[in-house]
Amino acid sequence: MNAPLATESTALYDIPGPRTQQRHLVYGIISTILILALFGWLVYLLFDTDQFTAVKWRPFEYKGIQELLLRGLGNTLRAFAFASVLSIALGAVLAVGRLSDHRPLRWIATVLVEFFRAMPVLVMIFFIFVALKVQPLPALVAGLTLYNGSVLAEVFRTGVNSVERGQKEAAFSLGMRKTQVMTYVLAPQGIRAMLPTIISQLVVALKDTSLGYLITYEEFLHAGKLIASNLDYDLPFIPVVMVISPIYIGMCMLLSWFATWMARRQKRNPKTEAVDVAPAEPGTLLPRGFPPGP
Repeated sequence: MNAPLATESTALYDIPGPRTQQRHLVYGIISTILILALFGWLVYLLFDTDQFTAVKWRPFEYKGIQELLLRGLGNTLRAFAFASVLSIALGAVLAVGRLSDHRPLRWIATVLVEFFRAMPVLVMIFFIFVALKVQPLPALVAGLTLYNGSVLAEVFRTGVNSVERGQKEAAFSLGMRKTQVMTYVLAPQGIRAMLPTIISQLVVALKDTSLGYLITYEEFLHAGKLIASNLDYDLPFIPVVMVISPIYIGMCMLLSWFATWMARRQKRNPKTEAVDVAPAEPGTLLPRGFPPGP
């Protein structure tokens, strides 16, 4: 009789035994205690420096400060929306160029990807803003698009190349052109496989919108800086950071949740689910109506 599946090894690692499970449990308990101790120490420092007194939180009740924060948040989301859409479009174009059969086009795409991926985002934003004299919002969006688009190009290319080679060959055997194979066979499966990585890169783009305050773009962090610079008590940046940080974290978590939801939806999609095929039986007809040979 076969052993239970729980005791068999997987393709990636062996199922841990009782001693290993106990050791992992001890590691988990120690790690949890250390994290709770660090969190408690930070909370103690906040209370010790009087960061939760009413005088330091009363300014956030003013309508003007609330409107400033909401306006900054709206500008952040606007820059992120433009940058994410343009980054995906640029990444798709560069990925197609890198996968092209034409060598000059492939070289040009490779040079662009490697150059913009190696350049710091802040340098590109400053160059576009100062040297090219572009307005803050277009300069920020352009810098984020060039960097994240080049990274997404490699993500798309890796996703397409990760599709089983037999599917590409089967599509060509059906008479499909390369454009059709890429559009209907390789790209959908590659993007589905790379969806978590794509969302992770969009999270990076969302966080990098905070670089806009360096070129006077009135985004969320810039609004927090204006508020902190006009408060007249000690350590005014700490309450501002405690207000802004959870919103940034919440937006990033929302993107991660969206990626998980998309992945589950793709698994439930009838077009992507495996279809059970009945086994062939004696007397089954071939496509032209002839019975199979002996």
